[in-house]
Amino acid sequence: MQASIRYILLALGSLIGLHFILSISHEEYGKATSLSTIASKFGSTYPHNVPEEYYDNGSYENSNSTNRRKANAAFVILARNGDLQGVLESIKQNEDRFNKRYGYPYVFLNEEPFSADFIKYTTEVVSTKTEYGLIPHDHWYQPKWIDEDRAKASRKKMEDKQVIYGGSVPYRNMCRFNSGFFFRHDLLKKYDYYWRIEPNVKFYCDLHYDPFLFMQDNKKVYGFTISLPEYGETIETLWETVKGFIKAHPEYIPEDNALKFLSDDGGQTYNRCHFWSNFEIGDLNFWRSEAYMKFFEHLDQAGGFYYERWGDAPVHSIGAALFAKKDQIHFFNEVGYKHEPFMHCPTGDVHARGKCWCDQNHNFDYEWYSCLKKFEAA
Repeated sequence: MQASIRYILLALGSLIGLHFILSISHEEYGKATSLSTIASKFGSTYPHNVPEEYYDNGSYENSNSTNRRKANAAFVILARNGDLQGVLESIKQNEDRFNKRYGYPYVFLNEEPFSADFIKYTTEVVSTKTEYGLIPHDHWYQPKWIDEDRAKASRKKMEDKQVIYGGSVPYRNMCRFNSGFFFRHDLLKKYDYYWRIEPNVKFYCDLHYDPFLFMQDNKKVYGFTISLPEYGETIETLWETVKGFIKAHPEYIPEDNALKFLSDDGGQTYNRCHFWSNFEIGDLNFWRSEAYMKFFEHLDQAGGFYYERWGDAPVHSIGAALFAKKDQIHFFNEVGYKHEPFMHCPTGDVHARGKCWCDQNHNFDYEWYSCLKKFEAA
């Protein structure tokens, strides 16, 4: 009996090994046998789809947004003048796929004044109002109270380890700004919801409903398309700092939170899963809440944005998972999206309905490095 079991295990091991070798040596075999491809054969596998009543089911060419019910929302784009071409590509796709029918405004933010060309060409390519804001100095640059010698030593250590953006101060400025300041900008104070757009991204699918209204009507606070683990070298003390805040302020943590997305052992350790914040649709008032504001101040005073390289993606993700109820976080399956190198491409009926032009074989959702399975489990 034991010998039979050994033979079975040996055979299974041989098959798995052969599958692995074929997957990495033959691209077409790898595509055909990926989890994403198998899932697509059986139609939509997601329980996250937006209910039918939110779809307009009208002609995509009907661009009249005058009579539509709308949320108090805007697109937010953090960019420099040198990003102009990448910004134009992103917003042109967004206009074609969604906004030329729905008519939401754009807010552009920069740590330096926008050039005349940037304003001219971005205004020309969109169908609605555009606003251009300068980021306040104290919201962007490294605070004076940071120990620069310690921060410099940390950057050198990360550079030696070849950590992406490990030696960059501007990247750290951006992460800190997006974590704790963008929602305080004067141009955004009048809005309740935002959709973050980055330069050089792809939007693959026609979107026939308003995600802002869906968020508003269903009391959602955060929406995403891609989730994955953060680089461990960039957040070595982040979770211990978070646990310190939780211990000091248990009153901010609702019982029905999404801690299970972040931790596999009840909060003792962080599994590094986060929502990729280069795409996010969110409730600005959630970031402005007492819980999140105190949370950010706690992180900021710890100095990890500069002594390590804490990103806004894990900070937003931890904040949303801890301070919101788990059903207030939404996976936007219908939004086909790519930020190099990862892509969410809807599968099955959702792909067809959105007239998506992305390759379902390259959908990241259920690849081994994705955290979507943990979100669903949570």
